Amino acid sequence: MASSLGPLVGAIDQGTSSTRFLVFNAATAELLSHHQVEIKQEFPKEGWVEQDPKEILNSVYECVEKTCEKMNELNIDITNIRAIGVTNQRETTVVWDKTTGEPLYNAIVWLDLRTQSTVEHLLKRVPGKNKTFSKFKTGLPLSTYFSAVKLRWLLDNVEEIQKAVEEGRALFGTIDSWLIWSLTGGINGGIHCTDVTNASRTMLFNIHSLEWDPDLCKFFEIPMEILPTVRSSSEIYGLMVCFPVFESGALTGVPISGCLGDQHAALVGQMCFQDGQAKNTYGTGCFLLCNTGQKTVFSEHGLITTIAYKMGRDKPAFYALEGSVAIAGAVVRWLRDNLGIAKSSLEVEKLAEDVGTSYGCYFVPAFSGLYAPYWEPSARGIICGLTQFTNKNHIAFAALEAVCFQTREILDAMNKDCGIPLNQLQVDGGMTNNKILMQLQSDILCIPVVKPSMTETTALGAAMAAGAAEGVDVWSLNPGDLTAVTCERFEPQINPEESEYRYARWKKAVMKSMGWETSNGPSNGKPK
Repeated sequence: MASSLGPLVGAIDQGTSSTRFLVFNAATAELLSHHQVEIKQEFPKEGWVEQDPKEILNSVYECVEKTCEKMNELNIDITNIRAIGVTNQRETTVVWDKTTGEPLYNAIVWLDLRTQSTVEHLLKRVPGKNKTFSKFKTGLPLSTYFSAVKLRWLLDNVEEIQKAVEEGRALFGTIDSWLIWSLTGGINGGIHCTDVTNASRTMLFNIHSLEWDPDLCKFFEIPMEILPTVRSSSEIYGLMVCFPVFESGALTGVPISGCLGDQHAALVGQMCFQDGQAKNTYGTGCFLLCNTGQKTVFSEHGLITTIAYKMGRDKPAFYALEGSVAIAGAVVRWLRDNLGIAKSSLEVEKLAEDVGTSYGCYFVPAFSGLYAPYWEPSARGIICGLTQFTNKNHIAFAALEAVCFQTREILDAMNKDCGIPLNQLQVDGGMTNNKILMQLQSDILCIPVVKPSMTETTALGAAMAAGAAEGVDVWSLNPGDLTAVTCERFEPQINPEESEYRYARWKKAVMKSMGWETSNGPSNGKPK
């Protein structure tokens, strides 16, 4: 007889490098079971990053099925899963055929740089070539990072997509929309929707009126009929249908009732519901978000303004300032897969630990240009300060240091914009299991770094949104009802002067990485 733990909530966490399905106890927020599958990234040309939307969808099926099997082995009754939340890599763009359910091209991943010429072409139409022309509507600068330019590229370069749009068969969405549409029936009545947080990353969404902006759609020449309906982050969107791939028939009829972009979900999972509370997530990239309450704050220092969450149809939208760094965990994956200096992430940590210093070597991993606070697409990665003494250990250490220096840059910008410096940094994400990195981070920021013992805060945030939705009501978001979280603290252990010296050298290296690439190079053009 399967044991009952009261209501449970599932979360699909579809990230850049992996997909996970996790199940939480709604009463205690305890993680009961999960399964993870790594996702392939394809690099068809220099600067291009793609993923197969079908592989992403199949990875979700696999994770759900395997987690349910594990729960049965643990004697936990899966019929107690009352709701499912979705959280996803943001900006990654999919266009599919609503009559066949097939993607019309690979997903263009947020990191992808092929749209640099598209950005430059669009900028020519903006008075003074001002990158921040839509800042007060969207919160975002014109950049390769956001979905509108990726969608523009697809409409310009992929004939199948042009044809499908003309014939009224095309649907656009970020990964959340693709998953929710597929999981709620696909060609048989699937729900084509997104939430306000994901919509706020497209550059087509007015973050004040909370609607698609006709003027921006006109500027990017995007037909509005292909866009998903925008909903809150916490409401019932539709019910899971039965899939032939689910041998167990698990979760059929369970509502999908939470949806948040991954960084927004982590803000919720870290319980940052108060104005001024912030968290930094270390995944493929690095993302620092600070809740600014029900008001938009516009940065003077290169941060973007985004919607933090909207916890219900009739609830207000909350906003956040965000510092986005493109390459964090991805630099470790690069050392492993491209340079082959280590077989695993753990080995990279060990290499760094063995020397305890970069010995004057600095690594700026601007593989996708630089995001916040520079927004410099022409930058490329550099390793400098090399001597005959430098070895792979020093490069591994410099790579970890790079993640910390980039975080310091966005934290400095955040402190300037908010006027009140953070006195500690709440952290989460896969890389926070690396103790060397966390200590380094505290040393470079000169403030304590605080890591919750349950680091799956992104999935937790999606589960909270799903469980709190009207009609589900198994998770209370009242501050008094939220479970206190146990944490591990890392205190600064080097003197601030040394920290400042190293940071100044890093800034010098960043300057040397800029202005490297032009869009006229061979890396642009139509897909083969």
